[in-house]
Amino acid sequence: MGTANTKLTRPPNSSGPPKRLNLDKLAARVSDLTLTDVEADPTTVNIHTLCRWEDELLADPKNRLALGALTTHAATSILTNPTALRNDQHIFNHKLELEGSPVTNQRQSGRCWLFASTNVFRVGMMKKYKLSGFEFSQNYLFFWDKLEKANFFLEQIIDTVDEPLDGRLVQSLLAGPVGDGGQWDMVVNLVEKYGLVPKTVYPDSYNATASRNINWLITAKLREAALKVAKSADSETEKPTEAPAGDVRKYKLKVMQDIYGILALSLGAPPKPEDKFTWTYVDKDNKVHNLQTTPLAFYKDNIGAVSFVESPKLGLYPKGGVGDRFSLVNDPRNPYMRLMTVERLGNVHGARGIQYVNVDMTTLKNAVIAMIKAHIPVFFGCDVGKFSTSAKGIMDTKLFDYELGFNVTLNLDKAQRLQTGESAMTHAMVLSGVHIVDGKPTRWRVENSWGDQSGEKGYMMMTDAWMDEYCYQAVVEPHFVDKEVHEVLKQEPIVLPLWDPMGALA
Repeated sequence: MGTANTKLTRPPNSSGPPKRLNLDKLAARVSDLTLTDVEADPTTVNIHTLCRWEDELLADPKNRLALGALTTHAATSILTNPTALRNDQHIFNHKLELEGSPVTNQRQSGRCWLFASTNVFRVGMMKKYKLSGFEFSQNYLFFWDKLEKANFFLEQIIDTVDEPLDGRLVQSLLAGPVGDGGQWDMVVNLVEKYGLVPKTVYPDSYNATASRNINWLITAKLREAALKVAKSADSETEKPTEAPAGDVRKYKLKVMQDIYGILALSLGAPPKPEDKFTWTYVDKDNKVHNLQTTPLAFYKDNIGAVSFVESPKLGLYPKGGVGDRFSLVNDPRNPYMRLMTVERLGNVHGARGIQYVNVDMTTLKNAVIAMIKAHIPVFFGCDVGKFSTSAKGIMDTKLFDYELGFNVTLNLDKAQRLQTGESAMTHAMVLSGVHIVDGKPTRWRVENSWGDQSGEKGYMMMTDAWMDEYCYQAVVEPHFVDKEVHEVLKQEPIVLPLWDPMGALA
């Protein structure tokens, strides 16, 4: 390597005085050699390579314009496709004759599945009792779900004491023992055990509308309990059921008492399933009524209205309650016409587990269309955060032009998004309408639970292409699927691990 004192010398076999090199040109040649001719270490970020990329990027006037726009505004506001906005109209030629009212608002909580399910339940109640508006208490189900999830979690921890604490299974259990999210089968478990009450009987508390703090507190307590149970098993290998305070079940009951206390003090103590309450309501004729009942009786006495809106075509109510309905899902990673479940996912220990009938999107959409035409609202689950705007109430795969703004394309298909964690079921809402052209759906009407300031007075529009890509579930009534689809429920299920994306709770 030369030093600062190295002298220029005449090359061998040359004549004449030595030539002086242009140092600027030499530097440029070395730079070019480093960037283009010599392969940089592919395992590191190379600054010289970045400089070249930057020069190439900003040499394009479009990118310079994008730089000014995208550094000062939200990308979604700059890259919104105006053609999509014009085409995405909130107009539907098939819509429920009666939609739920008022528009609901889950606020700063993850209770969408409870809002979606009770928004389905209430339509028949409004019809039966001639109400202009009605809400079931989401907080009532929320309270019991938290308590049941705590119990479910502790039972899973006790059952997995032989598993390594740092193993994937136990860590997945510990990740979110009492999160706000849930699934249709969990709703069924709660309603069949605890019943339902009107919102006026047990309204939202502050911590129901902003649940982050109580979720943290309960989760911290449950993780502490899990660690004690695990350590007890390690120290008492011959008596794995022993816990620090004696029998593990007694210790568990003490923890459950603590959890109940947190819930009762933060949400308010709810009526018990057999407690009497009086519901006072005013019908459309402005007549005042009083109904004395219990949560379980309120559900059972209205089982037809809650579980199935009377269909002009069918003219009947089912007898099995909300449990008659089941989930069709579209998971292209797994074979269609197969039953699937998720290991150790649930809320009520010993009750109904998660059940999915995996079908193609055509089968799923045909069932939903049939239900909407029969004026029955449909609970569904999707990945709402992709290519959507809550302000305008639009879900459209063409809504944002990321290629125009960032020069990139996104090429994963639905199965690949599931495989890589790019997409999962994150939100539950209600389908209440569809627009059909030449026998095919083009867009769907969606009742959300983000308040009437969101979307089109609380409703969203979903294109059929968006539904294909980001809708994963629709809860259907057996009357609206072929017998062979319903028969799938009798199969031995494919068991997905707890961490599978189909185990995501909306």
